[in-house]
Amino acid sequence: MRPAELDRLTVAEAGDRYVELVRARTVTGALSPSTAEVYARDVATLVELAGGDVVLDDLTGADVDALLLAFARRPDGRLRAPSGGQSPSSQARFRRSISALFKHATLAGWVQLNPMTASTVTSKERGGLRPQRRALTREQAQGLIGAARTLGDAPPPEGKRRDQRTELRDAVIVLLLSTVGPRVSELVRANVEDFFTNDGVRYWRIFGKGGRTRDVPLPDDVARVLQEYLAQGRPAVADKALLLSWRGRRLARGDVQAVIDRVQQRVDPDQRRSVTPHGLRHTTATHLLADAVDMDAVRRVLGHSDLSTLGRYRDELPGELEVAMRAHPLLRGR
Repeated sequence: MRPAELDRLTVAEAGDRYVELVRARTVTGALSPSTAEVYARDVATLVELAGGDVVLDDLTGADVDALLLAFARRPDGRLRAPSGGQSPSSQARFRRSISALFKHATLAGWVQLNPMTASTVTSKERGGLRPQRRALTREQAQGLIGAARTLGDAPPPEGKRRDQRTELRDAVIVLLLSTVGPRVSELVRANVEDFFTNDGVRYWRIFGKGGRTRDVPLPDDVARVLQEYLAQGRPAVADKALLLSWRGRRLARGDVQAVIDRVQQRVDPDQRRSVTPHGLRHTTATHLLADAVDMDAVRRVLGHSDLSTLGRYRDELPGELEVAMRAHPLLRGR
């Protein structure tokens, strides 16, 4: 039941209380820490766009429409190059986050009516801003992978001690993202003990969403660089994390983007294009499917429970229709 009196909180006050509640739910296991952080980030964006001093109950359906469109037009901060706005999936996620906040606000007595029910912006309008294509082309991906492979042979940067070098770690990050396509949260959560060898094949046991695990075999080149990193490049500390700073701290999600950007500087400018960790996940899916790898195998590599989800990760590649028609199965042998 709703409280008898309205609590006229500002947007900032309501956001703080809601985020505190969301983070408390991670203690009971109702939410994963990564999901709670996504909610917190979206609520912080809401406060920024709406204005922290505005009273939450004063927001109308028209205000919500303006907020959704303002978020859609925001540059994607994960990319250095302008992307033209947020992707449709990011816009849908933001809408879900603020919908959850207003639903709680209605029950808690922070608003008289949920303004989301009066929102008139359609999905087409929200997703109408075309984002930059996320998957790298084959040449761009091969340029990035090639740069990562040579990192271990690079001369030490001037003024950097041997125990401060991170080239092998950076190579492991880029190679795992580009060839296995994990979520960035799965990558930074990885521990050394999650990698094992079975019958001569190196596997990564990935702990994914919903408590699900999957064992993904690593390509030989990736397994070789990983072994070199574990033997020579990883700081000798008690922390079990796979990816560590030179000071021995587990890397955070934001550190991974900085690593990709640093490796990109070694790529030939003709092959270089800004990309996020999630863009490399799209790259893995796109090129595995383009090479006719079994869809169910790709699903298992990415950690999806449903084949239909792969459609979101399959980006169009230049010239792929022409190649497919030239190799038409009904015309072979003629």
